[in-house]
Amino acid sequence: MNLHLLDATYELFRAYFGFPKRRAPDGREVGAVYGIIDTTLRLLRQDGVSHLAAATDAVIESFRNDLFEGYKTGEGVEPDLLQQFPLAEEALEIIGVTVWAMREFEADDAIATAALRWADDVDRVVILSPDKDLMQCVIDDRVVTYNRRARKQFDESGVVEKFGVLPTSIPDYLALVGDSADGVPGIRAWGPKSTSTLLARYVRIERIPDSAASWDVKVRGAARLSANLEASRPEALLYRTLTTLRRDVPLAESLEELEWGGVDRERYMDLCERLGFGRIRRRPHRWAADSAGRRT
Repeated sequence: MNLHLLDATYELFRAYFGFPKRRAPDGREVGAVYGIIDTTLRLLRQDGVSHLAAATDAVIESFRNDLFEGYKTGEGVEPDLLQQFPLAEEALEIIGVTVWAMREFEADDAIATAALRWADDVDRVVILSPDKDLMQCVIDDRVVTYNRRARKQFDESGVVEKFGVLPTSIPDYLALVGDSADGVPGIRAWGPKSTSTLLARYVRIERIPDSAASWDVKVRGAARLSANLEASRPEALLYRTLTTLRRDVPLAESLEELEWGGVDRERYMDLCERLGFGRIRRRPHRWAADSAGRRT
């Protein structure tokens, strides 16, 4: 049995930019909601997808904004996209998917918590996201990430091949290199190659010796890199706090409750009526009532 964890924030952004725009009868833009219903129902048709949960950023801001003023906010995100988040969460719940709508934490924190909690209870945890942050959750080939768009899976060896560091060093890597998507600036002059070389050797930021003369690996511009890091070690450690996913998000469900039991027919038809969805009404391949009947 596999557990699939869906980065629904990413999926909603992908649907917003990848699906045609669509207006509900009341004038609201709902194309991204249509898209996430479509792609999730397709996912649920695939072999081995039996237990599924989705996490969203119900608000873009989180506790990390209290730690660092420059951390990402909802500024610049299209209002037509932001207003679809509650609808998307409702739609996912109606089609039978457990939804974790994050406010204090981020969607990635919920996924990281779930991956750690149930890694030993299933054959494999599959994190459905291309997000670099989530690669820190990878464990051997038992917890992997999967980029649905590129159809690319990353186990531990895949993470090392792509970034040059183990999954446990991904927060340090992002802290040094920076992550523009999250507003993490990184340390000046620290690029991917030098960072991966040093972290492959020292693993964590605090283990990198103060002086480049003490480094036992060769990197170009070592003196400059060392000077920049020494001038900004507190910032580097703060950035690592920002890029480290939390594993203590309170998730109420048991693993058994994540098993997909079908779509709520009545609520689904009402949703499609409200939002003006036509062809997708016929898309579900299992209704909750039918599933309950087969179990009894």
